[in-house]
Amino acid sequence: MSKRHENKVAFITGGGSGIGRETARRLADEGAKLIVTDVNLPAAEETVSLIEQAGGEGVAVQMDVRDREQIVAAAAAGVRRFGAIHLLINNAGVVTGHSLADLTEEAWDFVLDINLKGQFLVAQEVSKRIAAAGGGAIVNLSTVEALVVVTSGSTAQPHYNASKGGVPMLTKALAVELADQGIRVNCVAPGPIATDFFDLEGVTSQEAMDYMGQRLLVRRIGQPSDIASAVSWLLSDEASWVDGIQLPVDGGWLTR
Repeated sequence: MSKRHENKVAFITGGGSGIGRETARRLADEGAKLIVTDVNLPAAEETVSLIEQAGGEGVAVQMDVRDREQIVAAAAAGVRRFGAIHLLINNAGVVTGHSLADLTEEAWDFVLDINLKGQFLVAQEVSKRIAAAGGGAIVNLSTVEALVVVTSGSTAQPHYNASKGGVPMLTKALAVELADQGIRVNCVAPGPIATDFFDLEGVTSQEAMDYMGQRLLVRRIGQPSDIASAVSWLLSDEASWVDGIQLPVDGGWLTR
């Protein structure tokens, strides 16, 4: 594994499971020190344990992306431990199973506050630390559902689509605002990934594959490692002339 992130410190949200855990481990394998934040502290600690077992360095911090004070405290803890922050991965996200008819204001606010407002709050605070370190890069996580509605029936999850649809434009605006501080900002839009974010058993079932096979050009479900690879590249100097984009990593889902 190349050490493309050697001497870099990365701050990741939702790092306790799924794509967040795999991305944290990938960056650590490539030389970065990790500040692994998650609302579930034991999960973040487990990620750090896996990083350390592989010879890397990390620190786990409990943090809710909706709470500015917790974000500031987590960033400060990371700087105390490692001296700086150079990279940010805005990965934390949630969904609830509501269609328009049964969608409550509470569920709407919960999903929007984490998936969109949370990325804004974390970027606003952590970018200050990245700028102080001389610049770096940010990757936000969206989804193909920022662009299309994915459903096998007649109902959707409007709050989830709305929250993720805002991420590409937030990404563009942050790229413009942070360019003079030497910070690039991009986002990755995963297609169907084999994690328990929705329903691991369901998304990997033959029935699900039969449906998704109508859209996927690469005939398999994506793995967290597929997303981690894209995030790592966008954060690296290899992507130093890439700024403000949304990169679909979706097995060709959006092609047809």
